Amino acid sequence: MKKNIVVLTGAGISAESGIKTFRDADGLWEGYDIMEVASPQGFKNNPTLVLDFYNQRRKQLSSVKPNAAHYALTSLQDHFNVNIITQNVDNLHESSGSKQVIHLHGELLKARSSIDKNLILPWNKNIEIGNLCSKGSQLRPHIVWFGEDVPMMDKAIEITKKANALLIIGTSMQVYPAAGLIDYAPTNIPIYFIDPYPKITKNDYNNLTIIAESATKGVPIAVNSLIDIML
Repeated sequence: MKKNIVVLTGAGISAESGIKTFRDADGLWEGYDIMEVASPQGFKNNPTLVLDFYNQRRKQLSSVKPNAAHYALTSLQDHFNVNIITQNVDNLHESSGSKQVIHLHGELLKARSSIDKNLILPWNKNIEIGNLCSKGSQLRPHIVWFGEDVPMMDKAIEITKKANALLIIGTSMQVYPAAGLIDYAPTNIPIYFIDPYPKITKNDYNNLTIIAESATKGVPIAVNSLIDIML
């Protein structure tokens, strides 16, 4: 039976493909206040602004491609059962060939009902005012906004509990509940943390390997190490 590799990815892996993040100190995302475009209240106050913001993000997504870090993770599937748990809303993991991907914060290429969070549709074009779900309510981006529940969290926890190794890539470990997943990993499994500015130290967790590199440089190193020690 193949061993279980769990991968937690954040904005850093997508940034190298050209997707901007909102981790910057000024609290802006593409020049917008985050709460204006990533909260239920923001959508209530100005739905046109919010829809346009995500329409632009969706358009941007069509112009970028997976990078070497995404493909390195895909190669792990040749040897292990790999589950990717991502905080990113892009589809770059899927585009590179990863087969088991959980999106904690939603997906740009889906829309959902504004009155029924379980009514979710594939969506690769603009969402406009007047685009309605089958229940007659306005469609909204399928994005987990600030103040909303993270519906895939329980599944992510269960997967992490069964990990034989954990890779954490390109995340500040500041965004909860996602950052807390590391604490559900079994004791003493190998943990790799890949980020140019790591926020944790070897004193924080057993068997922690820190690779202070960008995702495109650090992930292939971690992948090769995993294959060496676990096969």
